Amino acid sequence: MNDTGTPLPPDALARRLTEVYDLVGPLYRRAQRGVEQGLSADGLSVGVRAVLTVLRRGGTMTVPQMGRAQAISRQFVQRMVNDAAALDLVESVPNPAHRRSSLIRLTERGRETIDGILTREHRLLREVGSDLTDSDVTTCLRVLGAMLAALDHVDDA
Repeated sequence: MNDTGTPLPPDALARRLTEVYDLVGPLYRRAQRGVEQGLSADGLSVGVRAVLTVLRRGGTMTVPQMGRAQAISRQFVQRMVNDAAALDLVESVPNPAHRRSSLIRLTERGRETIDGILTREHRLLREVGSDLTDSDVTTCLRVLGAMLAALDHVDDA
């Protein structure tokens, strides 16, 4: 383990990042199952929740913008937007910059729904590691962000 603050050589870094991937997969699957269980009472899917979340955090946007923000296909996002619209959680509005690509925004019901979901999830996340520092979380975000950026080209293949 290199705690000196100096960058790891590429092979050592690759081994350490593999440890991160080994944790991220199970973490994601467990979190998704937990989210699904919490959403079942609201009658929402994880995909609709993702659309609501990206709109809550990023504001009104197009389906392609949401797909890029979540690194998922435009077609999947469109299906989730259609499901959310059927539940009156989102609505399409004209896009002055592009006639064929409407903007999607939260309805009042959608905003209330996602705010309630995020509040419940926040209560659960308060129980995570009381000894974690802001620096720990900042470092985690930096590492995961770098790993994600390194994989951006994978979707282009």
